[in-house]
Amino acid sequence: MDTPQNTALTRALTELPGPLPARGVIHIVIPHTDRFTVVGNHLAQHAGLSTVAVGLAVRIQSLPQGTEIGIKALAARFPEGEKLIAAALRELEAHGYLRRAVTNLPNGRIVTRTVFCNQPTALLRPRVVAQRPAPPQTPPPVQDAASEPPAPEAAAAPQAPALPDVQQEQEPEAPAPQEQEPEAPAPQDHAPFVARVPPPTAPRQPPPPLPQPRELTAELDRAATALLSDLRRHARQLVLSENDIRQLAPAVAAWLERDTHPDTIRHTLTNDLPQPLRHPAKLLKHRLTVLLPPPLPGADDLAAPARPRIAVTPFQTCDGCERAFRAHTPGHCRDCRNAHAHGPAQAAA
Repeated sequence: MDTPQNTALTRALTELPGPLPARGVIHIVIPHTDRFTVVGNHLAQHAGLSTVAVGLAVRIQSLPQGTEIGIKALAARFPEGEKLIAAALRELEAHGYLRRAVTNLPNGRIVTRTVFCNQPTALLRPRVVAQRPAPPQTPPPVQDAASEPPAPEAAAAPQAPALPDVQQEQEPEAPAPQEQEPEAPAPQDHAPFVARVPPPTAPRQPPPPLPQPRELTAELDRAATALLSDLRRHARQLVLSENDIRQLAPAVAAWLERDTHPDTIRHTLTNDLPQPLRHPAKLLKHRLTVLLPPPLPGADDLAAPARPRIAVTPFQTCDGCERAFRAHTPGHCRDCRNAHAHGPAQAAA
C-alpha cells in the first residue's frame, strides 16, 4: 500500500490503439500546445554524434536568440565539464550543425558569433525559387455599335494589343506546375552529407626549446634539482614527478648560470598561478623558457665609453715679433716668415 502507482499512466496505456509491443519502448504521445521545440530525427538518431552532443544540440536549439552558448556558459548550466562540452561542440561543428566565426565590431571589439542550423542538409539542396504567376489579362471592353467613336487622342495613343505580345513571350519561360513536381527536394533526402567545416588555420610554430646551460656541472644540477623539488612547499599545486624534475633541471641550471638568485627563480615560478592548475610541468616549462633573463653584463660592458682624443696644437711665441701663434715647434709666425722670404728677393732685384 505504500508503493505509489501512476494511475494516469496506466489509463493512458489502456487507451493506446492496437496491440502493445512485447518488448521495447512504448510511446505515449501527447501533443504540445506551448513551450516545445521541433527536433528532427536526423539529429535525435544521428549515428555519428555522441549522446552528449545530441543533448547539447537540442538544448541550444531550444534557447532564444542571443543566448550565450560558449564553453564556460554551458559548463555553468550542465554537470559535464568544459572538456566534455568542448568535445561535443566540436562534433556539432564537424557535422555542420554549429559554426563559430570571429567578427570585428565597429567599436573595435572582437567577438565570436555562434550560428546553429537545425537542418544542415537543407543548406546543400538546390533551392527552387518560386516565380510569381503573370497577372490575369483584363479583356478590353466591348463597344456597342451605338456608342460614340473614340476621340482623336485615343486613336493616336499606342494600341493595347502590344501588351499581350510581351506576355506571350514571357509565358513559356515561367515553369508550369507540372514541371516543378520532378524538381521537388524529396528524392535528395538521402544525398551524401558534406560537412561545412571551416578551413584549417595556419600551422602552429613549434614551441621554443628549453634553455640549456653552457656547462651542466654537478653543482648546478644539484642546486636546480633541489629548487624544483622544493617548489611544492611554496605552492601546493606544483607537485612534480621525478621525470619532470629531470627534464626541467637543465633550464633552472641555465638561470643559475646567469647569476639569478634562487629566490628570484622561485618567485617567478610560483607567482600568480592559474586556478585550477592542471599541468604544472607545462607551466614551469613555459615560464623557464619565456622569462629567461639575459646574462649579467661584465665590468667592461658597464664602463663608460672612452671619449675620442682631439689633438690640440699648442701656442708658441714668435721669436721675431713675440706674437702668439699655434705651432708644434717654436719659431717665427707666418708674417715673420713671409717678411724674411720677401726680403732677400727684393735685395736681389
